[in-house]
Amino acid sequence: MPRQVIEPILITERSRERVFPEFDVELLARWMDNVFEIPGTGIRFGLDAIVGLVPGLGDLITSVVSLYILRVASRRGVPRITLVRMASNIAVDYVLGSVPVVGDAFDVYWKANLRNVELLRRHTLATTTEQRKARSGDWLFVAGLMLLLVALLIGCVTIAWWLVAGLWRVVGG
Repeated sequence: MPRQVIEPILITERSRERVFPEFDVELLARWMDNVFEIPGTGIRFGLDAIVGLVPGLGDLITSVVSLYILRVASRRGVPRITLVRMASNIAVDYVLGSVPVVGDAFDVYWKANLRNVELLRRHTLATTTEQRKARSGDWLFVAGLMLLLVALLIGCVTIAWWLVAGLWRVVGG
């Protein structure tokens, strides 16, 4: 069965129907992730990348804005696994975006808000069968992320063990 890839939405298309009329989370996501363009490059970025330049506090502020989209999704009855996927997008954006310099470049690429609005849109417009398929994709994403985190944890513990053992040999030996 071919895998369906869901691309982040391009909100700049005026023809797109508004799914969330009471508060425009699509517009919020656009401002956070995609409102500005570097001329001649096609690279788009938003306030997330700009505010994220403020060490420590910038990524925290943008994550709080991102949590609003998650809250809207929760109110709309999005399945829990999809909410976990959305929260994972925010967590990845926060953790990797917090790394100086590299994190700022990552913020331009990741666009967690646009990803989350697309997940919300997918849930809102999907039929029951499509929702079931989307949930299995969300499970795979979350499982893959968890495996990656476990691998990182094992790697960090292993490196720490080697460092402590080497230091012990130097100091004790």
